[in-house]
Amino acid sequence: MATRTRHIGLSLGADICWPICYEALLRKLDLTLDIDGESVNFEVERVGIEPFDLMQPCKYDVVIDRLTHWYHTSREWTKKSIVTDDLYVFNNPWSLQSMEKHTTYCAMMRLGFPVPKTWLVPPKAYVESPDLQPTLRKYARMFDLGEIGDQIGYPLFMKPYDGGAWVGVTAIRDREALHAAYNQSGTRVMHLQEAVQPFDTFVRCVGLGPQWRFVNYDPSAPLHDRYCMDHDFLTAEDEKTLSQMTMVINAFFGWDFNSCEALRSNGEWRPIDFANACPDSQVTSLHYHFPWLIMANLRWSIFCAATDRSMHANLDWHKFFEIAAEDKPFADKLDDYAKLAMRHFDAERFEEFCATHLPHLDEVANEFFGSETVLDAIQQKVEALYPEHEVDTFTELFWERIQAWRGDNSG
Repeated sequence: MATRTRHIGLSLGADICWPICYEALLRKLDLTLDIDGESVNFEVERVGIEPFDLMQPCKYDVVIDRLTHWYHTSREWTKKSIVTDDLYVFNNPWSLQSMEKHTTYCAMMRLGFPVPKTWLVPPKAYVESPDLQPTLRKYARMFDLGEIGDQIGYPLFMKPYDGGAWVGVTAIRDREALHAAYNQSGTRVMHLQEAVQPFDTFVRCVGLGPQWRFVNYDPSAPLHDRYCMDHDFLTAEDEKTLSQMTMVINAFFGWDFNSCEALRSNGEWRPIDFANACPDSQVTSLHYHFPWLIMANLRWSIFCAATDRSMHANLDWHKFFEIAAEDKPFADKLDDYAKLAMRHFDAERFEEFCATHLPHLDEVANEFFGSETVLDAIQQKVEALYPEHEVDTFTELFWERIQAWRGDNSG
């Protein structure tokens, strides 16, 4: 039987803890799989940043990319490798680069998702350029910001159209606060979005390939407590709706890894932020949920590498739009969108692959997350973020939460 090694690359920025755990758990699994008559094994390597020949071969079969949004050299290397070498990357760098929050709101509104009322307003200030003043004199229209706020209704949120990490987000309760926040917004292009009130549940649904995890989320808490450790806090119907929404959004934009925020108001789930296609992956925020992320990452990357999954470099939206145009309730449309999404992610084949080749992952992972390797990864991440006098306290906190996960998932 011929032997083939599949190479997985990690394109990293400030990531510390999850790559350590991903690499160590992959080594511990020590996989050699029989795939279509070949003996397939796996190697993982961190992708360096260096000059490259545009026709330089790419050694990787799959790359987990964390730099597309932040570092241009790595982004262009990734795009080059997809075009010239059929590299599979999550996430799609073209889509991640161009599909900001604004585009995702527009697209999901067209599909009928109950996105809160949202306006885009021109920036308060501009970066000067030779053509700026002639353009503004000819085409910039005066507008009444307060009137727009009144149309949306208070409270509302002002937030960057392309934002992330809660940067530049302001809760607005009246006209005076709206004008004050806008006057401080500088050159940012802003959304004004209706607040969803009242709401009884705030959920982040993390999707990774055809896998998802529901997290009860508290944005008002300190970072280490925002991802709550609740169990069974959703009904089966709520879980179906949220998982379908997440998978549809991810498939629509060509994202393998994304987190979607939604609020439940009067029994309806209102998506409020679902373009987070470089999701938080650190133990210092995920803690209890961190092992799930590592395992989901391993399953999907191993599956993609072993099966030579093809990169969906081009987005195909017309099938979604055809469903959107049908005269039927949104719930029925969502079911049909979800079928397209599951086909996009080859969900049935993925489940069969995991059952055949990775049935031992849960047991191996449960043991691994009690190891010194994990404890050291936690400490390294804590040392990078916390003052020295808090390192021991928070290292122990995150370690204890992962041990709680082990207890809940043993046997």
